[in-house]
Amino acid sequence: MSQASKDGAARNAPAVDHVTASVIQGALENIAVEMGYKLMRMSYSSIIRESEDFGAALVDAEGRGLAESAQSTPLQSGPIPGYVRGMQRILAERGETLRPGDVVMHNDAYAGASHGPDVGFIVPVFHGGELVAFAATTAHHLDIGALTPGSCGIVDAIDAYAEGLQFKAIKVYDGGEAVEPVWHILRDNIRVSDLVVGDMQAQIAAARIGAERLVELIDRYGRETFRAACDNVMSHAERLMRQAIAKLPDGTYAATTYIDGYLDDPEPSRRDLPLCVAITVDGDEMVVDLTGTAAQVPDRPINMPLEGTVDIAIWLTIRSVLLDTAVHGHIPVNDGLVRPIRIVAPEGCLANPTFPAPTIARFCPGNQLADTVMKALAEVAPGQVSAGIGNLRVIAFSGIRDSEHWVHMEIFEGSYGGRDGKDGMDAVDTLYANTRNNPIEDIESHLPLRVDRYELREDVCGAGQWRGGLGSVREFVYLSDGGASIEGEGHRYAPWGFDGGTDGGAAGLRLDRADGNGGELPSKVPHTPVRAGDRFVCVGPAGGGYGDPLKRDPAQVQADVEDGLISPETAARDYGVVLTEEGGLDEAATAERRANGGE
Repeated sequence: MSQASKDGAARNAPAVDHVTASVIQGALENIAVEMGYKLMRMSYSSIIRESEDFGAALVDAEGRGLAESAQSTPLQSGPIPGYVRGMQRILAERGETLRPGDVVMHNDAYAGASHGPDVGFIVPVFHGGELVAFAATTAHHLDIGALTPGSCGIVDAIDAYAEGLQFKAIKVYDGGEAVEPVWHILRDNIRVSDLVVGDMQAQIAAARIGAERLVELIDRYGRETFRAACDNVMSHAERLMRQAIAKLPDGTYAATTYIDGYLDDPEPSRRDLPLCVAITVDGDEMVVDLTGTAAQVPDRPINMPLEGTVDIAIWLTIRSVLLDTAVHGHIPVNDGLVRPIRIVAPEGCLANPTFPAPTIARFCPGNQLADTVMKALAEVAPGQVSAGIGNLRVIAFSGIRDSEHWVHMEIFEGSYGGRDGKDGMDAVDTLYANTRNNPIEDIESHLPLRVDRYELREDVCGAGQWRGGLGSVREFVYLSDGGASIEGEGHRYAPWGFDGGTDGGAAGLRLDRADGNGGELPSKVPHTPVRAGDRFVCVGPAGGGYGDPLKRDPAQVQADVEDGLISPETAARDYGVVLTEEGGLDEAATAERRANGGE
């Protein structure tokens, strides 16, 4: 938008003072947060209650995001405006309209949804008979009726139809009345349907609470003031992003990373796949071009929806780097933040697949794309990025107990790379994921699983002035027969080091069979039968190092050795720090070794 156009839009907008706009903005954010907490407390499954893999947001009648739940994952809340726009397009094509009391279910990955298991429930908000907004929740569901149990780890789906039930703007409440046939279909086609349907009803209740609170807010201020305040705060967010982009020198900054794909597949087009990012800064606007990214894999589900996954990975990373809240304070998250950023993705590539290419396993590739955006920005904003992140892994554990299915989805955390002035964070979810781990007590009290080991992965992290974060090691033992399916990344490609820092450590996975068989596994494993006594040994990746390791404070290296994070041998080899037999710092030997380049 030209400056003249922006000035004209500002003149035509209804007037509202900044204090009132800020109060309304705060109220919108509080409503979204309340929706999120209500959903957490009403949910049945641990993936929502403990991992917080859900989203809640408010969207205006035009499909523009107004506010989102701050405590949930960006990959759930961020796509909600796209869910709403996709729903609106589909309803318009059918000639259907919305009315008070409606609730719409939507999970179409080619119409705004992030992927099939992330089902959205959208409540239209009416005020004085006029549609003014939407309150919506999303959540990852434990099963969606796909070819194998669970809704993650389905890495062998050949098309969108093999990924489970597709809900394309389906009314589940019509004018306040439940559409019972839809609920019958859900219960009859989903494993662990009591859990899944219970979570869906919790989503609806949370969205309805958001709609009620929004009507109360509009009653207090009136529709015109409310709309003017929304335009005001979106324009404010847009100005913040434009100012941040304008501080960067004009130019194009590029990066490429690779994902494993299917390392054990003989077909080359399914493995070692490039993700390419070129960011062009032009004044206060930015173009993110993904040309060069690998072609879509038509019969494997690692393709990433452009709207719902790719856009969120890009926007979230740019926002986090350029508008870090530690520096800028509170940043309103709404449609204004994305206006100065344009995304180019060739149709038919991994980052813009065409239907019916499957997308259910888009999680890890999308997080790797976010990391690639970070790598491109490192060229122009080196003090604001981290080195390479360790990606995540998801295992869908499942089985049958007393003739009933049980399903559990476990997200195995990754780690962050080092950053200017700080070491990388250990054993955490990264970038657009931001979910939480399940407490061992919760797992063992509900499921036929035992966690025999959960600890930091020692002596493996990217060396640097600021070291990379450590991954974790977890061992899960089956107490009864069952199965598992797995999606992950980073077995072949370690997180990248930056500015002299070394690469981090790649991930690993092993299945130790009780009969003595088993062995190492690739990053993606289709559903596999598992016997009682079998165990998965999951080794998390370690983040990349930032800066020259020989510049790291020797006292910090010594502390890492004392804490058991690295060995004395690693201290000497990677950091040039020599310790005495008693563990003290040998300053003379350290100075000499560093003077010789660490040798």
